[in-house]
Amino acid sequence: MDDGPSVRSRAISNALRLGVRPFLHYLPGHATSIRTARSTMDAASLLLRHSPHVRVESLNDPAPGDDGGLPVRGEWIVPRDAVAENPPGAVLYLHGGGYVVCSPRTHRPITSRLAVDTGLPILAPRYRLAPEHPFPAPLEDAVAAYRWLLARGVPASGIVLAGDSAGGHLSAALTGELCRQGLPGPAGLMLFSPWVDLTCELSMGAQSRARDPYISASSARRVARLVVGPTGFEDPRLALLTCAWNDMPPVLIQVGGAEVLRTEAEAFADALRRAGAHCDLQIWKGQMHVFQILNRVLPEASAAMRDAAHFVRTVTGGTGKHPRARKRSTAA
Repeated sequence: MDDGPSVRSRAISNALRLGVRPFLHYLPGHATSIRTARSTMDAASLLLRHSPHVRVESLNDPAPGDDGGLPVRGEWIVPRDAVAENPPGAVLYLHGGGYVVCSPRTHRPITSRLAVDTGLPILAPRYRLAPEHPFPAPLEDAVAAYRWLLARGVPASGIVLAGDSAGGHLSAALTGELCRQGLPGPAGLMLFSPWVDLTCELSMGAQSRARDPYISASSARRVARLVVGPTGFEDPRLALLTCAWNDMPPVLIQVGGAEVLRTEAEAFADALRRAGAHCDLQIWKGQMHVFQILNRVLPEASAAMRDAAHFVRTVTGGTGKHPRARKRSTAA
C-alpha cells in the first residue's frame, strides 16, 4: 500500500504504545507475572469479536492411537455453510503469544476470518506453553495436530500451515520437522509477523530504529529464555535462519512496517529465496505486530486477510469456497 497507515491504525498504535507496551515490557518474567499475562490476554480476547459466520467446535481427542502419538486439543473452526465431513483441505493455525501466553480462543478473530474467506476448516491446537513445557513440547504438539488432519483424510496437498509471532516460528519449525520425519509436506506456509530469531540478535539491533507500539526486543529476549528452558538455544530446530530449506512449499510472510521483528522477517525471506523457495514478503506500512487480529477494525488488517485467503486458495488449488477473493499488493 502506497499510503500511510489509516487514522484508525495510528490511533490504536498510539494507545498501545502508551498503555500496553509498558506493561508487556516487564511481563512475563516469573510464574506470577506469567499467570497475570495469561489472564490479561484471555480477558482482552473477549473484546475482540470473531466472525459470526463460523461454528467453533471444541476439540479434545485424547486417543493417540497405536503409534503412541500425543492427544490433540484445541478448536475446530468451520464455516457455517461448509460440509463437516471429509474437507478437501484445512488450515493448521498455530497461535502466537511468545510461546508463554494466548490460546486458540484469543486468536479467533484471525482463525474465524480465515475460515470464512477460504471456505476451509481451521484447526487451532492448544499446544503446551512454556515455561511449564519448554521447547520442543510445542513442536511435538504441532506434529500431532498435523498427523490428526492426515488421519482424518485431509490430504497434505490441501493443508496450509499458518501462525503469527511465536506461532509463525512454530509453523516454520513444523515444516522442517515434517520433512525430517518423512511426512508429506503441506501445500503452503503462511506467517504473520513471525518471531524468526529467538536469540533476538536481529531485533535487538533494530530496536533503536523501529517504532513498534506493541513489543520490544528486550522483552522478547527475556521470554525466549523461558521458552528454551535449561537446554538453551542448542536445538537446531530453533534456528530458522540456518536451516536447510530444501523443497519448501510456497511461503507468504506478512509483517508490519513499524514492528521490531520486521528485520527478522526480511532475513527469513532472504534465506528461503536463497534456498530456491518461492516467498512473497509483504511489508505493511506503519502497521504493528500481528495487526491482522484487528481485521474487523482496521482496513489494512482486513485487506491483509484477503491476501492471506487468496494465498491459501492458490496453493491448495481453490479447494474451499471463496466469496471475497481479491488480490492486493503492498509496499514498504
